[in-house]
Amino acid sequence: MSDRHFDELATRFAEKIYGGAKGAIRLAVLQADLKETLPERPLRVLDIGGGLGHMSLWLAEHGHQITFSEPAAPMLEGARARFAEAGQQATFIQAPWQDLLGQLDEPFDLVLCHAVLEWLAEPHAILPVLHQLTAAGGWLSLAFYNKDALIYRNLLKGHFRKLRKERFAGEGQSLTPQRPLDPRELALQLTPHWTVEQQSGVRVFHDYMPQEFQAKAELTDLLEMELAYRRHPGFAGLGRYLHWICRPR
Repeated sequence: MSDRHFDELATRFAEKIYGGAKGAIRLAVLQADLKETLPERPLRVLDIGGGLGHMSLWLAEHGHQITFSEPAAPMLEGARARFAEAGQQATFIQAPWQDLLGQLDEPFDLVLCHAVLEWLAEPHAILPVLHQLTAAGGWLSLAFYNKDALIYRNLLKGHFRKLRKERFAGEGQSLTPQRPLDPRELALQLTPHWTVEQQSGVRVFHDYMPQEFQAKAELTDLLEMELAYRRHPGFAGLGRYLHWICRPR
């Protein structure tokens, strides 16, 4: 199995992730967490596998200096166009994460790694690179697809055969990530070099709502409730994605 990039799926990816409530909730939670964490001063930010640039553009608009990396050319061009339309600047690099250490001279105050690990053949292999790319005293914003939530959703649907065979990976053109992350395993892998200072669930209830209830709900209400319950001890672990803000040891 190799790392998955999105050259052929860029448009579909954009529509699927950012075309509705799911994408809006994801951005709202990530942005709320970072607002609470980051200092007021401008930071040097590296976005690894930044997709279409939604998070990076938001940070640029708040005065931060952005280096944006993305291996897929259509995604990179989409991000470049998004920045140009907004009148913002960034350094754009078309490269997989394996090549970044050779292209970047010094570590960054903030490293974003959002929805990347679950598309890698060996997710743990990126962790030492993230550590080298993050400055001492800096932050790693790590968001990943939650295996626990995927199991729970399959339990609710009665997909017991799938669970017995542990078939969690998406196949072919599926946008289901190929390697959902077990948060306990990831926490153990992070422990030698990182302290996880803050944890939030992304979409802790929205994806479990019956579709008729989703259709009736106002986006403002969904955002309010997702933000309110993103760190609830009983619900945060059910987030379809988990967002961890980490500090290097």
